[in-house]
Amino acid sequence: MKAPARPPKSPAKPKSKPVARLTATERARIAEIFARFETATPTPKGELVAHNSFTLLVAVVLSAQATDKSVNKATEALFARADTPQKMLDLGEAGVSEHIKTIGLYRTKAKNVIALSRLLVDSHGGETPLERAALQALPGVGRKTASVVLNELGVEPAIAVDTHVFRVSHRLKLSKASTPDGVEQDLMARVPAPYLTRAHHWLILHGRYACIARRPKCETCLIADLCPTRALFTGA
Repeated sequence: MKAPARPPKSPAKPKSKPVARLTATERARIAEIFARFETATPTPKGELVAHNSFTLLVAVVLSAQATDKSVNKATEALFARADTPQKMLDLGEAGVSEHIKTIGLYRTKAKNVIALSRLLVDSHGGETPLERAALQALPGVGRKTASVVLNELGVEPAIAVDTHVFRVSHRLKLSKASTPDGVEQDLMARVPAPYLTRAHHWLILHGRYACIARRPKCETCLIADLCPTRALFTGA
């Protein structure tokens, strides 16, 4: 008799380490940082253009090692042709590749888009699952991609740590962790609950337009007085 198939393993969660306790002063500083973000941009939005949960998933998969601007330029025509998993399958890997060839790693990404579309059709009735384990079981979808999708759709208050979030978190001393998973863990523990669903966007946008990599714009930064590393860039 054939042994029953083992259920698929849930995606591994980041190894949890104790998060250092903050002083009351530090907690107040962090709360003020996010209060100012909220005042400036109450409802921050991601810059990827999507029309439904499926196109959001595809856009996020395509955005790995690419700018949102380049992805939006490529997906405008792609999503006009294929905004459901079945339409994407009908377009085929060659068709997807043709639409996204201006994006880095486009051949691998096209293969993943077709593979995840196939799995959505075969296993999920053509719907995008809104559960982390199911999302991370899709080809080309890792923890960061799943976090972006789930947070953007309001399913869970996730924080995806990309290069901008990583940089800003260290400069603001929101985390000292050396890995994205560690930074994510620190942020989830330290960002005040009322701001958790929007923190991901605020930190990305701040890193993209203000706290940029080479020369942060400290002179116009709305939280410069709350930044512990400002002196490294301004000498003040």
